[in-house]
Amino acid sequence: MSPISIGVLAIGMSVDAMIASLGRRAAQTRPTFRRAIGTGMVFGIVEMITPLIGWFLGVVASQYIQAFDHWIAFGLLGAVGTHMAWNSLGRHPETPVDGGSATMLALIVTAIGTSLDAMAVGVSLAFLDVNILLIAAAIGAATMVMSTTGMMIGRYLGAQFGRYAEVLGGLALISLGALILHEHLTAATT
Repeated sequence: MSPISIGVLAIGMSVDAMIASLGRRAAQTRPTFRRAIGTGMVFGIVEMITPLIGWFLGVVASQYIQAFDHWIAFGLLGAVGTHMAWNSLGRHPETPVDGGSATMLALIVTAIGTSLDAMAVGVSLAFLDVNILLIAAAIGAATMVMSTTGMMIGRYLGAQFGRYAEVLGGLALISLGALILHEHLTAATT
């Protein structure tokens, strides 16, 4: 995977965590910078671990499905991207993603909920020749930065911006899946 593809993937996977952080911020009166960093770290760590879990599960299954693994990667990335875009368009612009509960348990559950798509992407990455540790670290770092930023600027941007960012993140994942399929089919014909 090229550095640009890794960057697009990392940002695409981070958008839903940023949206949740925007929602958390909207529901809190005055989050401190320390709380924003803590929220970013929780989202980043969870978002870094889930693609590793998915990748491991995909590696275990890869020997059985190598002939059509590129279609699985395309399908998973396309499904996750479509789901992200569809959900953001179907949500009322003023509805926050997260109800804003400030407990650590609620934060962890929210982080896990927003990272399930990263697990599916991890499964699809198992079928490609990639450095999963580098990709997981990039996803975790991007998620930490975007979640922290979402907490800090959520009051100013509001939920409407979050919807558009989530649509763009979904479209980026769909495009990445299409690129993987195109590269594999092109390599197979040459």
